[in-house]
Amino acid sequence: MPQGYSPAYSPGIDAPGADNVLRGIVLSLLSTTVFAASDTIAKFLTESLPVIEITWIRYMIFVIFAGGLARSAGVHALWPRSPTLQVVRGLCVAGSAVLFVFGVSSMQIAQASTISFISPLMITVLSIPVLGEVVGLRRWAATAAGLLGVVIVARPGTGGFQPAALFGVASSACWALALVITRKMATTERSTTTLAWTAGVGAVVLTALLPFVFVPPGLPHLLLALVVGVLSSAGQWLVVLAHRWAPASVLAPFSYSQLIWATISGWLVFNNLPDEWTLVGAAIIIASGLYTAHRERIRARGVRPRARVALVDAARRHL
Repeated sequence: MPQGYSPAYSPGIDAPGADNVLRGIVLSLLSTTVFAASDTIAKFLTESLPVIEITWIRYMIFVIFAGGLARSAGVHALWPRSPTLQVVRGLCVAGSAVLFVFGVSSMQIAQASTISFISPLMITVLSIPVLGEVVGLRRWAATAAGLLGVVIVARPGTGGFQPAALFGVASSACWALALVITRKMATTERSTTTLAWTAGVGAVVLTALLPFVFVPPGLPHLLLALVVGVLSSAGQWLVVLAHRWAPASVLAPFSYSQLIWATISGWLVFNNLPDEWTLVGAAIIIASGLYTAHRERIRARGVRPRARVALVDAARRHL
C-alpha cells in the first residue's frame, strides 16, 4: 500500500515477446503471494502492537529501499517539479497503508483484500475531476457493479455488517487518488523522485504520530514487523518488474490470485474462511475490475507510445 509504495505506473510495452510476458506473469503471481504473507503477519501483529507503529516500522524499511534507489539516481533526482502533488500523494499513500491495517485488524484477510480491489473503479471516478477524462457509459456501469460487490461483501444494515469495511473503502479511495496523481505527474516526474517523496512524506507523518501510540515491542514482534516491511517492499518491487515485461492489461487477471492466497492464509493462521456472500461480492468486483482494465486498454490505443502509462495492480496498498 501499499503502504513506501513503488511507482504506480510504468511505461507501457507495445509488443512484448511471449517469453517476456510469461516472466511478467510469474513475477506478478509471486508478488501476490508476498503481499498475502505481509497482510497475514500484519493482522497477527495488530493483536500486540498499534497500527501506527506497525506501519511506521514498514515505512522505515521502505525509506531504506527508496534511499538506495535515490542514491543511485543522484541528488538531482530528488527535487520534484510538482512538490505539492508529491506531498499530497505521499499523504494518500500513508493514509491508505494505515487505514488498510486498521481494516484488516478487525476483518478477515480475504474480506479486506476483496474490498481493496475496488481501487481501479475509484480511479475511474477520480480521473474525471483530476485528469479531465471522459468516462463512457460502459465504464460507469462497471464501476457501479464493483460498488455493488463491495456492498455485498460489507452487507450494511444486516447482522453481518462489519464497520471495519469502511476502513477498507477509505483506504482504497486514498490509494486510488494516489494513483491518479501519479498518472497526472507521469510525464513530468521521475519514478525515483516520486518513490523518494512518498517514502519521506509518509515517514515524517508516521514519526510525528508514533509517540502518541508507541508500545515497546518484544524482540519477536519487532522481527515480524521488520519482515512485514521487507515483504511489502519486495512485493511492490516485484510488481514494478512484472510490468517491465508485460502490459498491465495482461497481468490484471493474475493480480486477483491474491484473494486465493489471502483466503488460504486466513484459514491456516486464523482458522476462518469467507462466507458465500463474500465470495459473490468478490466475483462481482473481479469481473468489474477486469472489464475496467479492458476498457483502459482500448482507450490507451489512441495515446502516443511515449506518453502511454500502464495501470499497475491497484488492490494492493502495501509498503
